[in-house]
Amino acid sequence: MSAAAFKVWIVDGQAEELLAGLDSEQRQVATTFGAPVVVIAGAGTGKTRALTHRIAYGAAVGAYRPNAVLALTFTTRAAGELRTRLRGLGLPAVQARTFHSAALRQAQFFWPRAYGSELPPVSDERLAMVGAAARKLRLAPDSGQLRDLLTEVSWAKVTNVAPAEYAGIALSSGREVSGISAADVGKVLGTYERVKAERGVIDFDDILLCAVALLGEHADIAEEVRATYRHLLVDEYQDVSPIQQTLLDFWWSEDGDNAVVGDPAQTIHSFAGATPAFLTGFLAAHRSAELIRLVRDYRSTPQVVGLANRVSKANRIGAVVLESQCEPGPEPRIVGCASELDEATVVARWLVEQHEAGLPWRELAVLYRVHAQSPLFEAALTEARIPFAVRGSEGFYQRGEVRQVIGELGKRAANTPEVGAADACRQVLTALGWSEQAPAGQGRVRERWESLSAVLALAEDLVSGRPEATVVELASELEQRAAAEHPLNADGVTLSTLHAAKGLEWGGVALIGVQEGTLPFSLANSPAEVAEEARLFYVGITRAKRALQITWSRARRSGVGNRQPSRFLDGIAERPAGSPARRRPREKVRTALTETCRVCGKPLNTGAERKLSRHADCPASYDEAVYAELVSWRLGEAKSRSLPAYCIFTDATLMAIAERNPSDDEALLAVPGVGRSKLEQYGEAVLGILGGA
Repeated sequence: MSAAAFKVWIVDGQAEELLAGLDSEQRQVATTFGAPVVVIAGAGTGKTRALTHRIAYGAAVGAYRPNAVLALTFTTRAAGELRTRLRGLGLPAVQARTFHSAALRQAQFFWPRAYGSELPPVSDERLAMVGAAARKLRLAPDSGQLRDLLTEVSWAKVTNVAPAEYAGIALSSGREVSGISAADVGKVLGTYERVKAERGVIDFDDILLCAVALLGEHADIAEEVRATYRHLLVDEYQDVSPIQQTLLDFWWSEDGDNAVVGDPAQTIHSFAGATPAFLTGFLAAHRSAELIRLVRDYRSTPQVVGLANRVSKANRIGAVVLESQCEPGPEPRIVGCASELDEATVVARWLVEQHEAGLPWRELAVLYRVHAQSPLFEAALTEARIPFAVRGSEGFYQRGEVRQVIGELGKRAANTPEVGAADACRQVLTALGWSEQAPAGQGRVRERWESLSAVLALAEDLVSGRPEATVVELASELEQRAAAEHPLNADGVTLSTLHAAKGLEWGGVALIGVQEGTLPFSLANSPAEVAEEARLFYVGITRAKRALQITWSRARRSGVGNRQPSRFLDGIAERPAGSPARRRPREKVRTALTETCRVCGKPLNTGAERKLSRHADCPASYDEAVYAELVSWRLGEAKSRSLPAYCIFTDATLMAIAERNPSDDEALLAVPGVGRSKLEQYGEAVLGILGGA
């Protein structure tokens, strides 16, 4: 027990009952007060149970006042689960909210006092406003591009990227909207802000920005909020974005018993701004904090846990080493298939096998990397009369672009019934803007292309079996498949992407398409992107409670193929006889995304690390006194300009400046995160501090 923390050992009967059933590590989470607590919680280790029992126990022994507790998470579903559990523990007064819900409540309450007017209404017409911004710039994005532009609007806000900075940062971050230049995307971002101002509204992402501005500009209100919520607890802390962390920095009480819980191995939303750096760096930011690791897995069998641990070690995911507390089960199966058609058949048979062994359909899931992988499996499950539901998306044949293709093929079947099926399909797809070459970047444009490509693959499959097949037969085949598609079924197998499956669990999981180009995805080129793909694979494995089957296919649909099993299976499964050795990837051009740490030589994974040219936990080389003076200067500058400190320079940029110790404008400009504008505003002051050190 550290000097900074204490544990309450003498408890009354009610409090003791709250600890019953907790393991020793969960009990430590529930009983450690007097200092911040950071919990690294592996998959299936009962982190939500530990978090809610900490709140309940703290209230029982007087360490917490229930109405002074704020529990934060990221989705309304997760917040609802927290509230339900807390009510079950007799704590209906505890606030459990999403970040946005808590921020909106505060902003609406304090805005009139701070600015003399109501907080502008939150608009739910973000897509329409992005379209209006694009039209002002004489751009004509399609629906997919509009959705991808909206994604960039959100990303820029949660990562504190100004419209003028977007083009340069997007290039180094590997972000791209297919068909629209980064410079034009930046212009759309700026024009979008003007459109909102003209309409007198804010959007969903502005909620956090407004709360940050409110608390940053009004110290009295910030203190009032901190006095109201003395104890903050954050679930899924690995998913916080920079703007959410800035808000937390305003909310923390220095003497509050705050706690954060997360698992860096389950960070799979970095494209949306999430970063595990705040979780992994919590001890450095809070020197008195207590670190607790939850490692006992109550979800999965020793066989599933053993595979997850091997995958974590082989791919350097950094997960805690899990220890299964469950009864033994079957060994996970890893199956190589000749084609995707064979793979779908293998999976359907496995699902039937698991159901016959006693698992309800609702306790089974098929998980894949992208939605375009689902149609073959939807068809295979339909043919096998297996009920299913597609999570997080409509079924394949109900997607807008697929329905559009089916409609156009129907017209061609009526007008030119003699045209071949594959030729007609290609003509329709080309008319809809599809091309052989996949669009750059990820997002809705890419998803649409993949769906259309899947329709073409189905047409080619039809022709391979019946070369004389016409457009009439293809249109009929697609309509029949659409009609046979299962509606949502409460007792059906779940079909889901890996992203949508996070936080869920099933008795049996079929993890499909685990081959190079699919997992990791073909667009994952940088070490950081490949590392995130490995974490996705790990998340998929740890969704399984008992039965797990992992499959990959050599060919796309049918025939001979040369696909290779995913690199994530290296050392995990024996390579099937006749399988080609996985080729070494071609040497890539060295870019900011391939930089390595100057201390340990390993790849740098975040923008902050690339600024420093080292990992956050590798030894620093800057003068602490110089860095402290820079921080002090930044604080004064931020107050004088009524800006949050990060708007002057981020912590990572200040550290990089202190480490590089530039002596002139040119050297200072070379520090990532400075830029010409900030050089002109702050260069003289910064160089003066460095020169006087």
